Amino acid sequence: MMVATIKDIAQKTGLGLATISSYLNGKNVRDKNKILIEQAIEELHFEVNEMARGMRTNKTKTVGVIIPELNNVFCAEIISSIEDILRNQGYATIICDCRTNKKLENEAAEFLYRKRVDAIINMPVSSDGSHLQIFKDNHIPILLIDRKIKSLECDCVLVDNIAAVKNAVGFLMKMGHTRIGFLGGPEDIYTAQERLEGFRVAYGETNHRLKEDWIVHGDYTIQGAVRGMGQLMRKCPELTAVIVANYEMTMGAMIGANEMGVRIPKQVSMIGFDNVEFAKAVTPRLTIVSQPTGEIALKAADIILTRLSGNAEKPQTWHLQTSIIEGDSVRECSF
Repeated sequence: MMVATIKDIAQKTGLGLATISSYLNGKNVRDKNKILIEQAIEELHFEVNEMARGMRTNKTKTVGVIIPELNNVFCAEIISSIEDILRNQGYATIICDCRTNKKLENEAAEFLYRKRVDAIINMPVSSDGSHLQIFKDNHIPILLIDRKIKSLECDCVLVDNIAAVKNAVGFLMKMGHTRIGFLGGPEDIYTAQERLEGFRVAYGETNHRLKEDWIVHGDYTIQGAVRGMGQLMRKCPELTAVIVANYEMTMGAMIGANEMGVRIPKQVSMIGFDNVEFAKAVTPRLTIVSQPTGEIALKAADIILTRLSGNAEKPQTWHLQTSIIEGDSVRECSF
């Protein structure tokens, strides 16, 4: 059986090669012509030779994605949604998990550049952006999600981390808590810096004193949070509540509390981050700061598609808002 070509479509539809080529390359064609072309494609079982088209147009219809951890629920929810949206627009994604390792992140960036991806999405581990410079130099669109690299001018989709933690502190203080512990992330990670700043700002806007011992820096892992929770409980028995600044650490903090026999919320109230399903599954049901993963994915995909369409406007940063989903892990405090 002969493989159908663009000339076969032209013969079947009576349309010119230029019109058919415009359709196949994602450009606008008249609706009646679009219908004729799509009918012919189906009847002729026509398949686009992406490799040949890529050689002609210098486009591969692929988007590279580099994330810290594929098994991170927050990452997975965002990236899977982005992948669905891009696929519907004719783009494939190549996803690289760098295991929160800067060397692996750099190797992933080099690999994706060699694959000639049309754009790159990154939730960065490195804070200097050097691994993305080759894309910048070659005018390949770059989008950062969740974390910003201050030295790199590119599009960013972030949540308002400062407001997220400020709101969590405010929620606890309305319940009477003034001695609140903070289990944060690594000091060199953008989100961890922002969330810690939100914690400090929240205290700075009140008359309540914040002790430095109430702040513990974790490593955004479950085991790190088990250790961090233990440290807070041993060193600061006066605490009546704890805010945990990411999903994995929220799980670890709950495990740590269980291992120490700390009853939540009777002894210590807790607010965690993300994953509604986990929050509902544990006892007591957790109060959490919920990040808008669906909204992040939609915004990220929209930005990438806009850039791929040729829009070269100045890069922008979007800050999306979080919400607090109440559970049973916070009690009123009267002292």
